[in-house]
Amino acid sequence: MPKMRRKADLPQKTCATCGRPFAWRKKWAKVWDEVRYCSERCKSQRKAEAADPT
Repeated sequence: MPKMRRKADLPQKTCATCGRPFAWRKKWAKVWDEVRYCSERCKSQRKAEAADPT
């Protein structure tokens, strides 16, 4: 059985929308280099801001 990793040992990035740090998730293992947003909410909010330049 593999050793458990502490959450503090996982790689982190900063969200492009809200600026908060977020940690690596197993579901992002194959696409970690492409992940830019911490959540679907931030991802959709960023698209909405780009479409509505007011």
